Amino acid sequence: MDVHQKSVCSDLSGKSSKAKNQKQDSQSQPSLYLKNAVFFGLFFSVVYFLLQQWREKIRTSTPLHVLTISEMAAVVSLIASFIYLMVFFGIGFILHPFSVLEEEDDEAVIEKYSDSCLAGVSPKLPPLAPKILVEKVAPAPVLLSMEDEEVVRAVVSGSIPSYSLESKLGDCKRAAAIRNKAVERVTGRSLEGLPMEGFDYDSILGQCCEMPIGFVQIPVGVAGPLLLDEMEYTVPMATTEGCLVASTNRGCKAIYVSGGASAIVLRDGMTRAPVVRFNSAKRASQLKFFLEDPQNFDSLSHTFNKSSRFARLQSIKANMAGKNLYIRFTCSTGDAMGMNMVSKGVQNVLDFLQIDYPDMDVIGISGKYDIT
Repeated sequence: MDVHQKSVCSDLSGKSSKAKNQKQDSQSQPSLYLKNAVFFGLFFSVVYFLLQQWREKIRTSTPLHVLTISEMAAVVSLIASFIYLMVFFGIGFILHPFSVLEEEDDEAVIEKYSDSCLAGVSPKLPPLAPKILVEKVAPAPVLLSMEDEEVVRAVVSGSIPSYSLESKLGDCKRAAAIRNKAVERVTGRSLEGLPMEGFDYDSILGQCCEMPIGFVQIPVGVAGPLLLDEMEYTVPMATTEGCLVASTNRGCKAIYVSGGASAIVLRDGMTRAPVVRFNSAKRASQLKFFLEDPQNFDSLSHTFNKSSRFARLQSIKANMAGKNLYIRFTCSTGDAMGMNMVSKGVQNVLDFLQIDYPDMDVIGISGKYDIT
């Protein structure tokens, strides 16, 4: 309906207003040029005159506020020309009263011609489609049986550890529901807004998230295509950060337009470098030779790899600084970043070395020797 109204109004008023505007512009241009020249010349002439007069007053010690008739006329001319120039250049606070009047005139014209515009519109227009209101469905509340209530009380009291619910109950979803209620009672805060239904809790057992109490929904955007090694990849990104997917998509487009990118893996490994101290530099050198001896690598690797199913020791390098020995362990970690599994493997090796080197003092698990 709005589309028909706009088209009819524009047809009625377009031709006449266009002709009037062209006629008015042709008549007003010469007078506008003359008016601008007069006020520009008046402004700079008056400024020059007043500066000369005030300079003479300062020289003769005459008060500046004492004005002659010619000086008062010059001040009035200065103010008038200044206001005109401000209007000419479109300064907002000068044009505000005029813009309000123009808006009121426009509204009056619209009201005047609205009836004639609507008269040409056919009344038999299709009705607007009704608005569809989507109701937000709240997450279903977590319902527990009497047996589960007893388990919740045991978790709250501490008789059953929260981390052992999956192994004791054998049901990951039930364990998450019980843990959810236990957290509510311990904290005194409701978790009704945290969904529980619709998620496979068995799929994350021993994989990623420990001690779950529910899940959250994160919007997934897509960026790409990314042209990498002559292959196109569409990159899904789950995030709540604004502009992240958009900026990534622009980067993918820039790479694509420039002909694509090539990738190469120089080295794949995670490092951890503990620092140990001995009573003498000689003892530190003995451990250094032991760690870098290829014959001892298998036993050290076996001890290190016990910490994880994915961590695999790749190399060991040691460097001395007086009585201190900096040891860098490098290992592969699979698809994970693996800093935790590397730290556990390093701790296993340090405990193993402590048997043959009881005088070894572990200063820190990280000695800032991870990268050289």
